[in-house]
Amino acid sequence: MKEYIEIFTKNQEKIESFIEETLDSVGTLYDPEDERYKRLYKTFPSLELIYVVCSKTKEQVSANIYRNKIDIAEKGKDRSYLLDRLKIKENGFAFAQPYQSSATSNVCITVSKKEGAAIIFMDLQLEVILERLGLIEKHKIFSSITRTFYLIAGYFMMFLSGVAIFYAAHDFVNNLLDAKLSIDTIFKPIIAATLGLAIFDLAKTILEQEVYFKSYVKDSKIEIKTLTKFLVTILIALSIETLMVVFKIAIENYDKMVNALYLMTGTSMFIVSLAFMIYITKKK
Repeated sequence: MKEYIEIFTKNQEKIESFIEETLDSVGTLYDPEDERYKRLYKTFPSLELIYVVCSKTKEQVSANIYRNKIDIAEKGKDRSYLLDRLKIKENGFAFAQPYQSSATSNVCITVSKKEGAAIIFMDLQLEVILERLGLIEKHKIFSSITRTFYLIAGYFMMFLSGVAIFYAAHDFVNNLLDAKLSIDTIFKPIIAATLGLAIFDLAKTILEQEVYFKSYVKDSKIEIKTLTKFLVTILIALSIETLMVVFKIAIENYDKMVNALYLMTGTSMFIVSLAFMIYITKKK
């Protein structure tokens, strides 16, 4: 979704100009009877919500008017926090930066127009606006399939992470009850739990970024941060496994210590490579 924010930022002047010209062609927007707003929904397929605030009392004087319903619960609420941040142009229009709407859960931009003491607020879904202006091309069926795949894969990975952690706990408790205390008894559950945590964290990131879009703030390094966090967790599990192998060989098969050296060398190279990646990304 951050791509949509980038496209909006690059074409903000064009988008705002289109919206202003279209609304000007409609004429007066404010309607105490709420009938005029039906035309706006026909004009703007991206329109999700309309409500009116009085600039003098700073209270919402209309219901929340959606495309297919009206919610009167918000009428009369204090909207001073909106008006305090409003930067109205000379032509009466004001625009807010893209954000996630609490009313519809979609990413939208709020357009407001001042007409006398009334300020009409309109939430427009960003994705639909960009698609209408030809700034993005989206295949709805393919997008739905992709999102569904990420949803299933994400929750399946979470399930597997839970299984790994359950296995770690089950194995440790069984060995503890049977009085089978050894290096394996301690380290194997730690490795399984660490891998489960890494898988869960990866699944959470996939669901947030590809399904639920909790984070809409532009962050050019989010992929690097996610990869680094995942690799660090894997590296911890690998280091524990290496330590366990070294102990077992030192106790039982001292003549195979060279194999432990190979494993330690590989782990060390992993650490150096990860450190180099973190260094160059931070430097950049």
